[in-house]
Amino acid sequence: MQTSGPALSAPYRVLAFDSGIGGLGIVRAIRALSPHIQVDYLADTAVFPYGEQDDALLTERIISLICLAVARLRPQAVIIACNTASTLALDALRAACPTVPFIGCVPPIRWAARQTKTGVIGLLATRATIRRPYLSRLHALYAPQCTLIAHAAPHLASYAEQVFRGQSVSEHAIYQDIEGLFQHPDSARLDAIGLGCTHYTFVLDLLRKLAPPGISWLDPAGAVARQTCTILQNLPPMAADSALRSEQAFFTARPQDAQALAAQLPAYGFNDISLWDDQAATRPARPEHRNIRGAVKMAVAA
Repeated sequence: MQTSGPALSAPYRVLAFDSGIGGLGIVRAIRALSPHIQVDYLADTAVFPYGEQDDALLTERIISLICLAVARLRPQAVIIACNTASTLALDALRAACPTVPFIGCVPPIRWAARQTKTGVIGLLATRATIRRPYLSRLHALYAPQCTLIAHAAPHLASYAEQVFRGQSVSEHAIYQDIEGLFQHPDSARLDAIGLGCTHYTFVLDLLRKLAPPGISWLDPAGAVARQTCTILQNLPPMAADSALRSEQAFFTARPQDAQALAAQLPAYGFNDISLWDDQAATRPARPEHRNIRGAVKMAVAA
């Protein structure tokens, strides 16, 4: 993974958000690129996997959850390290929190179009990302000359969660989830496949092993980390009181096999699992919370 880019010498603080552990691949890339960036992580494990949820309910939940996290944690930028959340709610989040830069993670169609030599590119993603008009717009805008083979893998994010925890997943099960990429009439010319879900970074070695030879697998984690640093270098460093607060990995519900997951977190800069307190949303709101709730209603309505 390429991580060359603007390293920062001043301290900054960001929030990385995902439905599960997928965004930790981006956290890893950020820490490799610029250790001065402090990262809080928020995983919405209460409704994982995002790719199988209703769009309208999911959009409202994402906006409410992120806006409350911005008010509590005061990040200087927010990384939406989830393709589903980015394609669904990124514009609404920017409208709801206009003073906070948001870095999204979208299917790497443009990168695949630049990489391919045959003109046939692939995308491996969740059902929600594949079916959304956002993908069609990316294809039309950045790769109109390419044949796009887009395949929805319904179980691969869950398999990646297991692999992250050090659990075994059969290669046969993983291949069954991705084999549709290789059954298209143009699959023999397929030479570049983008990862359309951040979870897939944790099964990337298996994907390379199971796929036909000669395919470039494109993981956007490094590019998202570089874009984050580029945005932060134009912002003032974080406030002193923010620097005193320890970095935390929050989960909206206790994740499955929590002990195994917690054992992996120190490698990503977190000491343990912290449960996100959703009930705070029902307590008497501070003024900034009331303002954010109004912005959420307006963004959802839009």
